[in-house]
Amino acid sequence: MASTLFQARSDSLPSRPHPLMSQLDDHICRLRACGVTSTSSTSITHKLSGLQDLHDSIDKLLLLPLTQQVLAHQNNRKWVDELLDGSLRVLDVCNAAKDALLQTKEYTLELQSTIRRRQGSCENVLATEVRKYITSRKMAKKAIQKAMNDLKGLENKYSVSCIGSGNEIATFVSMLREVEAITLSVLKTFMSFISGSKAQSKPSNWSVVSKLMIRKRVAFDEEETKVNEFATVDAALESFLGCKITSKYDNMETLQNHLKNLEVCIQDLEEGTHSLFRRMIKTRVSLLNIFN
Repeated sequence: MASTLFQARSDSLPSRPHPLMSQLDDHICRLRACGVTSTSSTSITHKLSGLQDLHDSIDKLLLLPLTQQVLAHQNNRKWVDELLDGSLRVLDVCNAAKDALLQTKEYTLELQSTIRRRQGSCENVLATEVRKYITSRKMAKKAIQKAMNDLKGLENKYSVSCIGSGNEIATFVSMLREVEAITLSVLKTFMSFISGSKAQSKPSNWSVVSKLMIRKRVAFDEEETKVNEFATVDAALESFLGCKITSKYDNMETLQNHLKNLEVCIQDLEEGTHSLFRRMIKTRVSLLNIFN
């Protein structure tokens, strides 16, 4: 664990664990305890917040003079370069998630606006906006799939790479790799949620969707609920296009509720993702400054 780091006496590192190491241990343990089975928007928001705390502690650790002395040693340059390379790829994954959220948000707001104006719009106008949303979701899912494939490459890297033990820098780099691996794991769950991969097979008609969503909304406030706001709207809009005009407008309020829930969900996830991205950028800058 991180608390075992920096315990041995040396000329460059403290003889006792720094309090920040205990904080890192706590953050890592909490994120591990969250597991990967909880996939509600609430649980993912909680994990993103935990990652923010984790990266804050890493940044504070990198600002310690003794830590910088060790990493700045020319013999350790390769480790810092490797960490910088890994951090860049993790940032790319996080940025892909941000882009997917932004794209879905834009089309969600546009669709909501069209529905609010529907009394003055023909049925074809609304159907066109629904198709635009569905097309945008397909594009977002494609981008997410590409990022997920990149993630697999990073995960394989962490599973097969090995660092020798017995010196402070090796232990420190191993700890930072563990932090990156945890970050990747959370981002993987996050992107899977955005893509709506937990969605059930498409219902055959709108009434089935409505009944299913009503039942699920009853359990929405439960911590481990399996409702996926992205998948809910995806399924509802697919069914919406196949309904008769009268059936579509009879269920318009239900559709608006689904879209509103998705808007709130995106807002929460967007705030968490932006905050995490800023913290990871800050950590990367701290690493870059070590050799400047």
